[in-house]
Amino acid sequence: MIARLVATVLGVGNLRPAPGTWGSLVALPLAYAILMAGGWVALVVCIALAFGAGLWATGEVTRGSGNHDPSEVVIDEVVGQWIALLPVAYGAAMMGASPERLWPGWIAAFVLFRLFDIWKPGPVGWADRRRDAMGVMLDDVIAGGLAAIGVIALAALFHLVLM
Repeated sequence: MIARLVATVLGVGNLRPAPGTWGSLVALPLAYAILMAGGWVALVVCIALAFGAGLWATGEVTRGSGNHDPSEVVIDEVVGQWIALLPVAYGAAMMGASPERLWPGWIAAFVLFRLFDIWKPGPVGWADRRRDAMGVMLDDVIAGGLAAIGVIALAALFHLVLM
């Protein structure tokens, strides 16, 4: 079933333990490949496409189920992780640097996204409580946005201290 392949990101969501972390981890090399192929704009386009595909796939996979957010659905983690990486991708492009040169930002984006996705503060928790496919996707979009803000704040702090 195509919806299951999309929702589990080709089966990555079936890895144990912590399928959400596996989904976030697989998002990193995918983001790197996208950045190498088309830059930060391509990453934005892929985020939009993955969000749409994820919303559809999550709805299909959970239809008629009592579980609105099964752990094997990790397309939402990929989308959220990519959003968390946007400041790194944009920053590398503005500096004319290869994205891997900003490796501390990649680590910060990963750690902060996982923190916000697991902790579910404020609006992340609100989205998660929707108990529908949009909530499944939206809580990770918001967690990714919060992580992106954190990445920007850490980069600013880092540059202030070193400059």
